Amino acid sequence: MIIAERKPIDEIKSFIEGQKKVLVVGCRGCVTVCNAGGTKEVEILASLLRLDAQKEGHDVTVDEHTLERQCDPEYIDELVEFVDKKYDAILSMACSVGPQFLSRRYPKENIFPALNTNFIGGALAHGIWAEHCQACGNCIIHKFGGMCPVTRCSKSLMNGPCGGSAGGVCEISKEVECIWHLIATKFMEEGKLEQFAPIQPIKDWSSSRDGGPRKIVREELVK
Repeated sequence: MIIAERKPIDEIKSFIEGQKKVLVVGCRGCVTVCNAGGTKEVEILASLLRLDAQKEGHDVTVDEHTLERQCDPEYIDELVEFVDKKYDAILSMACSVGPQFLSRRYPKENIFPALNTNFIGGALAHGIWAEHCQACGNCIIHKFGGMCPVTRCSKSLMNGPCGGSAGGVCEISKEVECIWHLIATKFMEEGKLEQFAPIQPIKDWSSSRDGGPRKIVREELVK
């Protein structure tokens, strides 16, 4: 899933400085799962902004609404009734796709991102998420014991560890496991070390981001 975190409150406050009517819009998708932009987080941010306005003696109205998803036109259409109330600013608590879709759907509105989108990953434990995918468009983890060296190796090496790997950790930090140590260990424990030997060719990056924004069209779904 997409992992995000809320921007610093001072940065968010700078977005709405001088505004009288603000709408905070959440998303029940990925950012709800990673506790960054769901209904609860919308309520918290809205409350913080109201308290700050009260403390500063400002007359500011902060409303709340959470959409099923902000990356789907059929869901962002339900904001029409809210936008008709002429908000001075709309804070999107979604990944960066959300405020972009909102801005396209409601081009006359002042829409700001309340979250920073960090990476595609998963939960290691409660409250801890880690990056596991760069969305390169050509998944080859089956060659590496189900692990991705493109993402989880700090240098995206495809044929074993660099000289900085020691004791199973990466040279950049003792907190970062060397993915190649994990890959090799798995193959050895499974008695499949011979599968680890073949040299991998240079990765084909043509399916990745370098060719510009990507798009998928499923003809059977297009009306």
